Amino acid sequence: MLSTLPIMGGTGFLVTLDIALRGGAIALLLIVAIATLRRGRGRPAAWLGALLAVGAAAYMICSSPGPHGDPPLWFAPVLVLCTGNAAVFWLFARALFDDSFQLKPWHALVWLGLAVWPVAHLFGAGITTHWLVGVAVRVAVIVLAVLALVQTVRGWGSDLVEGRRRLRLFILIAVALHIAVTVTVELAFGHDHVPMGLHVLNSAALAAIAAIIAVLLLQADLDSVLPAPAVAEAVAPGAAPAEDEPVDPGLLATLERLMAVDRLYRQEGLTIGVLAGKLGLPEYRLRRAINRGLGYRNFNEYLNRHRLADAKQALADPSQAEVPILTIALDSGFQSLGPFNRAFKTDTGVTPTEYRRTATGRNGA
Repeated sequence: MLSTLPIMGGTGFLVTLDIALRGGAIALLLIVAIATLRRGRGRPAAWLGALLAVGAAAYMICSSPGPHGDPPLWFAPVLVLCTGNAAVFWLFARALFDDSFQLKPWHALVWLGLAVWPVAHLFGAGITTHWLVGVAVRVAVIVLAVLALVQTVRGWGSDLVEGRRRLRLFILIAVALHIAVTVTVELAFGHDHVPMGLHVLNSAALAAIAAIIAVLLLQADLDSVLPAPAVAEAVAPGAAPAEDEPVDPGLLATLERLMAVDRLYRQEGLTIGVLAGKLGLPEYRLRRAINRGLGYRNFNEYLNRHRLADAKQALADPSQAEVPILTIALDSGFQSLGPFNRAFKTDTGVTPTEYRRTATGRNGA
């Protein structure tokens, strides 16, 4: 996964083409990084995406073909960016595809654990030369890449943001294919004996990915794709963004009736596909209505808003004071107590027991 500073060797058209493709990809990735930072307005997903692009540019340098010697000390930042990019990719996927994700100090330690290794190796730390350490780092890189892909797939079905759903598919295909091909080639030929033609194909693939990302970024509405910052400008659930195109008010009224009157959110196994079938609509139209018409970014968030309102009403009802909280959770549409407690605490800041005690004036649960 990680190589030291390459010394370009050999001559000919393939070497020149490889250098040109890598140079073009690096330029595109740096443009992507700058554009993401400028348009991301300080969102964690934006600066993580910019750091990911810079790390990918560093990888284009680190993975260059040629005999591998010991790099100079000034090359240490490039090695850090290259090796730590697996952790950045994982964090970027979490920040982009999980609206509730928040960066924690230990996330930085994951990145640091990867980034320190090449620097320590560069400065001659003895333990870094042990083969077990090298294996551990490579395994960590693979695990983080897999976790990022899992995060990309998780929640795909309930994601209501069209641009973000397309981005999930692109990341899944591009990254999965690149990892599979890279690992297969290195296992077949060995890292230092990969034919120059395959290096050129790798460079061309990475340049194409960088170009696609650059085009998508120029066309994308980042305000809709990136999770909203946790400040006053964020759009509250249930309030449609002002700049979104109008949605059929009749469809919104039907959705409101199904939730408020029929309480369809209580139905077990309710998915956006099932709901679209009941309405006789394509899924994309229903996704667009809930996202653009009601301001929700995730279908489960939309359902849980109704489920929590139902549970709050039951918990505040004196006639249901003896009903177990588990029963209320299940009756509201939650599948188990754990997810209900977490969603309730996130929404209200208190546990269901505390909420019931306050709402009914009781001294016990």
